[in-house]
Amino acid sequence: MHESFRRVELDALADLYGIKLDILDYKQYPPQSPHCIIRLPDEGAARLLIHRCILSKGIYELWGSGPTYPELHEDIVRRTSAIWHKYKFSSFKFEIQSYQAKRSLAEQNNLIQSFRYTGFEGPIRLKDPEQTFCIFEEWECGAQEPTRVFLGRFIAPSSRTILDTYTLKKRKYLSTTSMDSELALITANLAHAAPGKLFYDPFVGTGSFPIACAHFGAISLGSDIDGRAVRGKEGLNIVTNFQQYDLLDKYLDGFIADLTHTPLRAARLLDGIICDPPYGVREGLKVLGSRDGGKKEIVWLDDGEAAHLQDKYIPPKKPYSFAAMLDDILAFAAMFLVEGGRLALWMPTANDDEEEVEMELGIPIHPCLDVPSNQSSKKEAEENGKTADELNSFRKR
Repeated sequence: MHESFRRVELDALADLYGIKLDILDYKQYPPQSPHCIIRLPDEGAARLLIHRCILSKGIYELWGSGPTYPELHEDIVRRTSAIWHKYKFSSFKFEIQSYQAKRSLAEQNNLIQSFRYTGFEGPIRLKDPEQTFCIFEEWECGAQEPTRVFLGRFIAPSSRTILDTYTLKKRKYLSTTSMDSELALITANLAHAAPGKLFYDPFVGTGSFPIACAHFGAISLGSDIDGRAVRGKEGLNIVTNFQQYDLLDKYLDGFIADLTHTPLRAARLLDGIICDPPYGVREGLKVLGSRDGGKKEIVWLDDGEAAHLQDKYIPPKKPYSFAAMLDDILAFAAMFLVEGGRLALWMPTANDDEEEVEMELGIPIHPCLDVPSNQSSKKEAEENGKTADELNSFRKR
């Protein structure tokens, strides 16, 4: 799980649906907790917020919390005794989730029995009960007792189960730079992909971002400077990926172009731009053109056909700095995004162990774009010895 993006995903979805969200307790770094306590207007808002979350497993109504079980029970009585009658005859079950620990079946049963004072008289059903109550425990490594305990009533699950559907292990058309499916879906959430919106990826590759946006109902299109990526190989391409997920009706098209030579009409057309620009030695950052400005004349082949009309034609390219590309991406977004539209942009951060990133890059700015959120995976990446990337989102003023 990409833990460093969990809070910003919640904030982005609350913004998308106009939900007032207050985060009361969230620990991202050690001593970290897998639980995030939030305040929402009502249960309907909770269901709406969680239903497309990728980094949360589910949402529960908090019935009580405390550092020990006696204090937990006291808190439950204080908070919820007035509503126990609503669930008195409902079918129900109890679950226990222990973070950094494991309980025996006997221990679990004893803990569940300690909640008999709630007076539930409905049938116990382990499958599809009307109500599910979960005991959450947080343990420190090697501790004899949990450090915090909670009781929650289950409200709704998240969309995390879709990760198995979209995993790259099962995708038909891939390349070495295909974006991880989980990160693509998170990025689509930050960019507010939704039905009735048009999204564009100017570095489309094998289509990971357009597929993620299409999953959430947006119409998507993409382009790439490398025509081979758009055309595909051996009968596989971006279209077959959309067909694999039954999302072809959400794919507008793909075309060959780079950001500095776009054929799109200059107008506010796009609700979102979502991209992972190429950088470093492996990707080879370039734009169309030549170093000396030449090679613009048409080359005719022996059969009389122009070379640039061949399917296998690779146009000349020239080097392109990453800083210049960031400026071009922001300028493109300022021109093409509708008011309130979003740009979600991946970019590298400095990492002393990598030669590919030569300097530390700050958050790029543009006078027509606000920065509603910024979240970096740098710490997580350094611990795993990987190149550190940062995800920034911008909103058109």
